[in-house]
Amino acid sequence: MIIRKAVFEDAKEIVPHLLLAMGDIAYKFIGRNDYETAKEFLFYFAARENNQYSYQNCYVAEENNEILGAVNIYNGADLNALRLPVIEYIRSHYNAGFAPEDETESGEFYIDALGVDPKQQGKGIGSQLLEFLIDEFVTKNHQILGLLVEVDNPSAKKLYLKLGFKPIGIKTLVGKKLEHLQIRS
Repeated sequence: MIIRKAVFEDAKEIVPHLLLAMGDIAYKFIGRNDYETAKEFLFYFAARENNQYSYQNCYVAEENNEILGAVNIYNGADLNALRLPVIEYIRSHYNAGFAPEDETESGEFYIDALGVDPKQQGKGIGSQLLEFLIDEFVTKNHQILGLLVEVDNPSAKKLYLKLGFKPIGIKTLVGKKLEHLQIRS
């Protein structure tokens, strides 16, 4: 398995992985509980540049030309600029009152979404993606990595803690209570 920066041609395959990670947050963004609509929404952005969910902000785990997992990560300082096209699109197409809370901030590279193909889960792919990011961002570049984990997802939190992430607080995103974790060198 290799982990590499995503390219435009990966956009369609990235989307289901990111949706797995986003879960019902994607549905809250678009104001409806419809997988196909959420997939179309996310693909619109994954296939475009300079936005929160762009392929430009993703890495993929690939084996035998098949994407097994994907992770979306960006500089927290860029959140407002990257999110603006997303907010404008959601407001004009789905949810006029959309006003999400800031999920990250300057001072951290934010792991927005990490998803692994359900048929490949339990094989350590998610851990390998996280270890890759920790090596690239924390070890080599002395950056802080941050992420949010659902308060009622203890297995995910256990993995993050095992890899060295530490709880630093609680955040709310579209009404959902999430724990903010970070790892630093």
